[in-house]
Amino acid sequence: MKLNKISFSNYLLMDTMGWTNHLFLINKPLYYNQCQGFICVLCKSKIFHVTPTIWYCYDAYCGWCYGFSPVIKKLYNTFRHRFAFDVLSGGMILNDNPPHIIAMAGYIAGAYRNVEKLTGVKFGEDYLWHIMNPEESDWYPDSLKPAISLSVFKKYFPERAVEWAADLQYALHDEGRDLTDDEAYRHLAEKYDLPTENFYELLHSESFRENALYEFQLVKQLQVTGYPCVLLQVSDAKFYLIAKGYATYEMVEENIQKVLQSIQTA
Repeated sequence: MKLNKISFSNYLLMDTMGWTNHLFLINKPLYYNQCQGFICVLCKSKIFHVTPTIWYCYDAYCGWCYGFSPVIKKLYNTFRHRFAFDVLSGGMILNDNPPHIIAMAGYIAGAYRNVEKLTGVKFGEDYLWHIMNPEESDWYPDSLKPAISLSVFKKYFPERAVEWAADLQYALHDEGRDLTDDEAYRHLAEKYDLPTENFYELLHSESFRENALYEFQLVKQLQVTGYPCVLLQVSDAKFYLIAKGYATYEMVEENIQKVLQSIQTA
């Protein structure tokens, strides 16, 4: 597969998928965020990861991201000793007045089977009850709280963000937990031995809410318009697109190998 070079300002962006859109256009200044890897608007300095990094752009409510969870976890387990991994929340469902699940249940009821068929994951009965009986559900999906929880988790274990993201998706799509409810996170805080009281304090803090909102803006500035999306950053000024939308592990791994080969022969 041919690698297409796309140059913008001071950044060289490599497209392993053969696309020529502006997915990786990075305009200065970017928003500050505790996730290292972008330009801080506060100090104007570059804070890119020093080591090559795989960036996973996802949303906790994204069904295709749930289908992609086994893939990103396998990538993480295979390459975590070679690359750093980080996760950015996309903010797929944001509204000052979050819509009731009935507004999207009809679409999900038709789409989830396609996700199951293509990816092999299964949606749990407790989740599907809300989809099949939306008029009886008390769900008002909102991407903000799960994004804040990810930001809080990265305060403790930044290198394990992929694990938390996958666990959030399992909690929603298999176990049917309401991610707008604080109690949906208690078992995960316990699983990772997080200080529960401090976790909930940070979950409701303004600073971590702002961190989550900044991540949404970072994803927008990367012009990611669909999830899942995976980028491989090999230097402070060079990114590769290795997955846009669902892809099998073999497809993503092949793109990573192509990137590595292109670097070795450059």
